[in-house]
Amino acid sequence: MIDFYYWTTPNGHKISLFLEEAGLEYQIKPINIGQGDQFEPDFLAIAPNNRIPAIVDHAPTDQVTPIPLFESGAILEYLADKTGLFLPKTPRERYEALQWLHWQMGGLGPMAGQNHHFSQYANEKIDYAINRYVNETARLYGVLDKRLADRTFVAGESYSIADMAIYPWIYSHKKQSQNLDDFPNLQRWFNKITSRPATVRAYGLVETINPNASRTYNAEEKERLFGIKADQE
Repeated sequence: MIDFYYWTTPNGHKISLFLEEAGLEYQIKPINIGQGDQFEPDFLAIAPNNRIPAIVDHAPTDQVTPIPLFESGAILEYLADKTGLFLPKTPRERYEALQWLHWQMGGLGPMAGQNHHFSQYANEKIDYAINRYVNETARLYGVLDKRLADRTFVAGESYSIADMAIYPWIYSHKKQSQNLDDFPNLQRWFNKITSRPATVRAYGLVETINPNASRTYNAEEKERLFGIKADQE
């Protein structure tokens, strides 16, 4: 059994995609980041960076003690190694997938995340910041579109953890002021993953765990998430 510490964010969706694809037994431990659950001592003992997702695997392959893990990229790689799924075994093909996993972790995620923040959540709309991150997001979409010109998935012809890491950040393309019509190869890839039954199941968790996911954060939630004081609004 895997305890899955989850909230309905792009990084949370990465892990739900894998768990559903692999058919692993798991139970969700909701971490409501708007209410501040990520600062609770029990969660910090697993995820010291106070960010979701995190897992505790109660049946690790070494059959010793449960393994806690934080950071979505590390969790994906661990689950792939545990199951033997969605990550090639030969070094050349393995690192083909891992480099794109790290591309997402170090590039697309942070840049699209700042895009979301300045365009959706910041109290003061700063044109320079919005334009900076919208344009960088578009550049990264272009990199991905070019990559997908001659292959079905990011690392080749097989669906991998690289695709699972990237997809949730493309899912929010409208919030990032991106039009997938401008990126036809990326759009084809996106539609293919969207139609996978495991993707449908993973995103179906939103209605159960956080049915108000689309609402705007209030002042208290913004302070917990971004350090924005109510008197700054």
